[in-house]
Amino acid sequence: MNDMSLRVVSGTSSVQLVSGVAAALPGVTEVCEVVRFPDGELRPVVADVRGHDVYVVQSTGPPVGESIVELMLLLDACRRAGAARVTAVVPYFGYARQDRRGRSGEAVAARVVADALVSSGAQRLVVVDPHTAALEAMCSVPLEVVSAVPRMADALRDAVTARSVIVAPDFGAHKLAERYAAELGCPVVIVRKSRVSGEVVRAEGLVGDVDGCSVIIVDDMITTGGTIDAAMRLLQAHGAAGGAIVAASHGLLVGSAGERLAAAGVSRVLVTDSLTPVEHPGLAVQVRSIAGLLADAIGRLHRNEDLGQLGTIGPGSGGSTGGP
Repeated sequence: MNDMSLRVVSGTSSVQLVSGVAAALPGVTEVCEVVRFPDGELRPVVADVRGHDVYVVQSTGPPVGESIVELMLLLDACRRAGAARVTAVVPYFGYARQDRRGRSGEAVAARVVADALVSSGAQRLVVVDPHTAALEAMCSVPLEVVSAVPRMADALRDAVTARSVIVAPDFGAHKLAERYAAELGCPVVIVRKSRVSGEVVRAEGLVGDVDGCSVIIVDDMITTGGTIDAAMRLLQAHGAAGGAIVAASHGLLVGSAGERLAAAGVSRVLVTDSLTPVEHPGLAVQVRSIAGLLADAIGRLHRNEDLGQLGTIGPGSGGSTGGP
């Protein structure tokens, strides 16, 4: 049994999510204050963490650099305040797509960020459905990966019919699609794609049949909507039924991504609250909370218990260097 008291510290990008986590963990104290200097510098202050088991929850979504710096400062503040153990809970891990060099002169940003968090005081990391399964190998401290796929699949059951197929929008998402397919009892179709640029994607062919089928496209994250847009055009050309559903653990949906998906014929988008949800006019966005998932993981780790199925790694697009 762990004699340390449990404390949860919330970064500014995960305030709503942490409220849900704390509600699922009776007696847990939320302790943090983040103020900003006039020039934009962050000054986080934590209190009452000496000798405690501390979990710092902060997604590193847009603005990614600032979110990462805030997380680093929070971890350092907890360490300097005497926390007995510090765990960084990063629902969305930014820079995970840059897990290898695509050409000479590039950085392996995922490794850089992981090292920075450890150097700042993280003794363990918890992430949700990271973009690359290689992230664990890059971390010098234990990394626990939990997956939102079972909860996402539950939210999709009402839409599944005998003619439904799960679509992986590229080969990298094949394993993720297989996990959804196993949960929902549907066949898998794979889109062959090539990336022209960070926002432009070309879908070149299908592995499987979608003629007359309703499609559920799954990925680990949606950024600009370029991958989904290209996949939708190809699926429609091969006779897929209208009203496609898209499910992704992390809904960045930057810029005009919402309008782009709506124009492509997507009828419903399912995401989690790993990132603060944003409304997109014309697009039905459903949010599945992972507060209970994270509360379960934190509670088990605090009690030094195994995460069991919560720790099942569910890689997304396998470390492609462009944003979907």
